[in-house]
Amino acid sequence: MTFDLDKRSAALSVGEFSDFSLGPRESPGGGAAGLWRAQLGTHWHNELRTRAIAEHASAAEFEIPITGQIAHRGWTLTLTGRIDQIIRADARITLREIKSVTRHLPADETELRRDYPEYFIQIATYAALARLGLSSLGSQLSAFSSQLCFVETQSGLAQTIPLTSADEALFRAQLERLTEFLDLRLRARERLRGLRFRPAFATPRPGQESTRADLTHLFERHPLVFFEAPTGFGKTGVLLEFALGQLRAGHFDRALYLTSKSTGQLQVVRTLQSMTALPVCHPLDDKPRGATCHLMDDKPSGAAPTAAATPVAAWHVRNKSEHCVNTTFHCVRDNCLYLADAATRWAKSGLARFYLDEHHARDLDTLRAAGRDARICPYEITRTALGFNDVWIGDYNYVFAPRNRGLFFEQPGFDPARTLVLIDEAHNLPSRVADAYSHAFTATEAFAVRDELHRTRPPANLLTAWDHWCHFLHQLRPCNALPLADEDDARHLLGEIAKLVPNTALDYAALGPHASDALWSIPSLLENLSPSGTPHSALSSQLPLLWWSPRDGELLLTCLDAAPAIGATLREFGGAVLASATLTPIDGFTAACGLDSPDLSTLNSRLSTPPSPPPAKLGALNKRDTRKLYKQLTSAAELLRVEEARDAAAPAHLRAHAPWRDAAYDVAFDARVDTTFQHRSQHYTTTAATIAALSASAARSLNSQPSALNSATSAVAIFFPSYAYADAIARELASVAPAVRVALQPKLRDLAAQSAWVDESLLLGDALFLVLGSSFAESIDVLGGRVAHAMVVGPALPEVNAVQRARLAEVTRAGLSREAAFRRVYQIPGMTKVNQALGRLVRAPGHRARVILHCRRFLDTSYASLLAPEYQLGTNLHTDADLAAWLTR
Repeated sequence: MTFDLDKRSAALSVGEFSDFSLGPRESPGGGAAGLWRAQLGTHWHNELRTRAIAEHASAAEFEIPITGQIAHRGWTLTLTGRIDQIIRADARITLREIKSVTRHLPADETELRRDYPEYFIQIATYAALARLGLSSLGSQLSAFSSQLCFVETQSGLAQTIPLTSADEALFRAQLERLTEFLDLRLRARERLRGLRFRPAFATPRPGQESTRADLTHLFERHPLVFFEAPTGFGKTGVLLEFALGQLRAGHFDRALYLTSKSTGQLQVVRTLQSMTALPVCHPLDDKPRGATCHLMDDKPSGAAPTAAATPVAAWHVRNKSEHCVNTTFHCVRDNCLYLADAATRWAKSGLARFYLDEHHARDLDTLRAAGRDARICPYEITRTALGFNDVWIGDYNYVFAPRNRGLFFEQPGFDPARTLVLIDEAHNLPSRVADAYSHAFTATEAFAVRDELHRTRPPANLLTAWDHWCHFLHQLRPCNALPLADEDDARHLLGEIAKLVPNTALDYAALGPHASDALWSIPSLLENLSPSGTPHSALSSQLPLLWWSPRDGELLLTCLDAAPAIGATLREFGGAVLASATLTPIDGFTAACGLDSPDLSTLNSRLSTPPSPPPAKLGALNKRDTRKLYKQLTSAAELLRVEEARDAAAPAHLRAHAPWRDAAYDVAFDARVDTTFQHRSQHYTTTAATIAALSASAARSLNSQPSALNSATSAVAIFFPSYAYADAIARELASVAPAVRVALQPKLRDLAAQSAWVDESLLLGDALFLVLGSSFAESIDVLGGRVAHAMVVGPALPEVNAVQRARLAEVTRAGLSREAAFRRVYQIPGMTKVNQALGRLVRAPGHRARVILHCRRFLDTSYASLLAPEYQLGTNLHTDADLAAWLTR
């Protein structure tokens, strides 16, 4: 559905119109049965078509387009669709719509009307278009009738129900629902136009004063911006100020704020609430930026104080399982008290308050409590209310993962071209999206599913196909890449299962969540592997996959490069800002996101129109399209315009200036050791002795300047590329300097537990051994200002394994030299981890850090150039005397 609020018009298909709902959607039979019914329905459509031809010959027409406009409550609705059959016989026209159902027929007509209201709305809509003379049937419509033909999928038995005048009420009620939604969207736009909000920073830090203005100015010329700002700078606040300004200016209908961690999402929610919370006293233009209480609006100087900021309608989307109020999370509609008949109960539930009242609490606890009281799934509240909100906050998966993106992209009226997407911690995006397109199977899990299938007695052909799959996985042995013959066998076996699962009526409630998910993951996988189907699935089929087995009985399908999927998805949006502390080197990040060249369609639009606000979509221009475009150009002026258009469509880079970091790091490059895997063991003693010397220096520094930084401790942070390396040095340090107390990072997933371990270790330990690339090194913010001495033991290059070798080969095949491929696959990811870890040490003005980069590779230009600018200059250590001198200065 698309709509124009200024013209008060909307365009949608008859199917979209009949399915439209402001509450939960009833899906007859659930997800599995729904697809099964749809596929069998195609067969019975064709069968009834053959019967109609035999009965009416040339009087029968099929799949006839019907289009028309209907005016209702000040809105003009354009509806388009295709009626299944039109029968012209005996001077009468009969409209016939065919729908397949899984229930037994014939059934009571009252039950069919209750269970399938959308089908009756659909045929009533076709009838309304015909009566109003808005269709193109080309005949007199004074004598015609309409029928809804139900077909039982198992037997093909048909039951025809004629449309009555009472069904027209369903059509009118649907018009009311749709125009209510459009009125709410119009109200939302007016709310945004009057949006007022506090700045995110009551007293900006040095460097923050002009960042939002710089970002806005750059975005006007480049709808795709890479925003790089150091840890602790306040990227969240800057991005929210920018996004709210864009929404208020009318450039976008909504903004999506995506992060990879739930803690980051919660921080966005808190910041957004504080920016629009009560009370607010003065317009921004009347007071300096650093004032403690003011609004960001366009009132003239001297305007009266304002009582409150306008709350922006924002929704934090948590994953489906967190919403669930059942003991076990397993969504089978007909077996869940909170899902069955939810659409019927919605109207009287009072849950519309979640989108009618912008001030209403919408945290997870409130949603769960409201869902319990109304006996409606809390996730359905989120699904329903989301479309009425201006800012959606959630995980990357809701935009980039095939299995999750439907929640956003299938919202009524969602238009990516009118949407601004903000991606925080964007350095994680390429790996996260690659994970979303990767799959894993094990023989152990497959046999467990087989046991569940035996218990529920499915059809023999499905059980046989699953047995073959179990046997295939069981006989797998470790290999870096499946032989082509084995890969073909795997594809064939998966394909057989993918055909059977949608066409088999299974008791998914009895199967349980694990077996159900395992079964349905295979059709989803085959859809991604198929070049046909939706544009998104066709694109995903082009992503390079490595079929390999790391252990006995295990098959992994690892996506080697998700760049095409990332680039194509980002190009759907009207604008995008990708933010992180570590996007450098920009060329590597641009390529990893599939954004290393602009789009032909974007260039053509820029060549044919004068400069304008951000273009409708982002894009990519390949070499063939470039040659094709340049052949069409005949003048130097046109060539210049093309170059300008290419520049405007390419990603722009904004690096925030944080003057308080300029002299915050004192870096030493230790050339005495080689920490490569082959040689590191030769230098264990030197590494351990260096840690002991750094620890002693940190203690002396704290004792000599106890008030330099009140929160500082004498503990040092030592970053390693792996747990095994850290453990080896811990053992060596126990021999070289037993007095040094080492705290080795535990493998904890919970952020609160990680923070507690850091707090305790800073008080009780002398050296914290942390692993680069882990959440301790990249996400723990409590080190800033508390650790003033650190050491990085070698670049954290990825492990050399089957996946990395395959990635290297894939990049080389794409045309890069061996050196350039090594830089992209190994050096950039490794050095990004180093930059991430060091960035956590200085998070605010006044923080200082002395850092040893412990490996001669850090002096190599190819590695040193990948360090952030703050770490590129320092002292070279070639001898033990050099180290002693640096530590004592």
